[in-house]
Amino acid sequence: MPSAIEQIVDIYVRLKNRRGLDQLMMHRQRLAVDLKSRSGYDFSLPIGQIDEEIAIIEAGLSRLKADPADRGATGLF
Repeated sequence: MPSAIEQIVDIYVRLKNRRGLDQLMMHRQRLAVDLKSRSGYDFSLPIGQIDEEIAIIEAGLSRLKADPADRGATGLF
């Protein structure tokens, strides 16, 4: 069964919602920066999870860019 983030990214890709994917990416990147700047506790597990989510979102953005219907709709070839 796909994770929640995989399902969300898949829906955004199917709806061609690049803005939603970009917002997800920015949020995860801010979380990663915030956790990496903290000390006093081992944040390696949540940082690893966020890094995995960022990779899933990047893959979704790549799928969105590779969609020929998307390029045709925007007039970019």
